[in-house]
Amino acid sequence: MDNKEQEKNQEEKLEGIVGDFVKKMGFDCEVEAKKQKEDDKEMIICNIKTTDSNFLIGQYGVNLQSLQHIVRIIARKNGFDEINFILDVNSYRQERNDSIMKMAKNLADEAIAEKRAVVLRPMSPYERRLVHMELSKNDQIKTESIGEGEDRRVVIKPANLV
Repeated sequence: MDNKEQEKNQEEKLEGIVGDFVKKMGFDCEVEAKKQKEDDKEMIICNIKTTDSNFLIGQYGVNLQSLQHIVRIIARKNGFDEINFILDVNSYRQERNDSIMKMAKNLADEAIAEKRAVVLRPMSPYERRLVHMELSKNDQIKTESIGEGEDRRVVIKPANLV
């Protein structure tokens, strides 16, 4: 089996694992898995397509995070130790990531224009990382995380203020 065939086989197996689990939870769904490069790493994005997305996503994606954790454990028990994958529901995570990055860029522009620090709302570690990674491309801006636990947030500062 060549490498391309093996990758396709992994995607199909992962689709099966995710689809079976979500169906056992009582949701009607279709799962589409595809490879994607993210931060120079190969990753499989498993997008669950369903009409019951609000239950699977939960408020601010909390249910989706939990679902990801459980599916990761199941996948590891099925030989997916070395494979990185992310669960998404109706492309919610992708749209949310795009929205966060757009907001971060806009607030960075605001911080530069007004020559002051801008404090974002509390975010999950994943979302904060997205902001830090996106704004690290802009040498006019410095970012840092402040706060503890659930109240941890990103501060965007013009580089000349630091």
